Amino acid sequence: MGRGSLMTKPLKKKKFAKLAGPLPAPLIAEVKMKPTKLPKSIRREEKRVTIPYEPPVEGASAEVLERLWAVIEQRRHSGNAATSHSARLLARGTPKVAQKLGEEAVELVIEAVAGDRTATISESADVLYHLMVLWVDANIRPNEVWAELVRREGISGIAEKAARPKALVRLARTTKLP
Repeated sequence: MGRGSLMTKPLKKKKFAKLAGPLPAPLIAEVKMKPTKLPKSIRREEKRVTIPYEPPVEGASAEVLERLWAVIEQRRHSGNAATSHSARLLARGTPKVAQKLGEEAVELVIEAVAGDRTATISESADVLYHLMVLWVDANIRPNEVWAELVRREGISGIAEKAARPKALVRLARTTKLP
């Protein structure tokens, strides 16, 4: 092709679409793909998982946190990273454990802001689980955290914040500490 030819450089997709115009309807119908039908076992499992979860209120208590912590602690010592999510996460180290807790916390915030109660409950459970993994990783026992909560009981959040050492605020380089 010579210099005077119209095809001296390739047309960009947008320019081609403008030149070619819309595709005729029969051609569009041929391009559409039929959705593939998933196997019945997968469809059944998807249906089971997508049913809104309503946790039973009867018999539920915070004691489950102590049991969960004990299971995670056990998995740290004798868990198989190939079969245990807790063992795998702990084997990846503190930065990954902390990152995962942060991700779950963000997901919880998103669901709470969206006003999705069921998803907020589910994400709250994820946050608590990953918090327990972080505690196990840091050698913190739940009763140590419970003791700190008891120590703070009855103290105003405003008073507690005012009592924090100024060095902590300087170290954090912010005055936005809660």
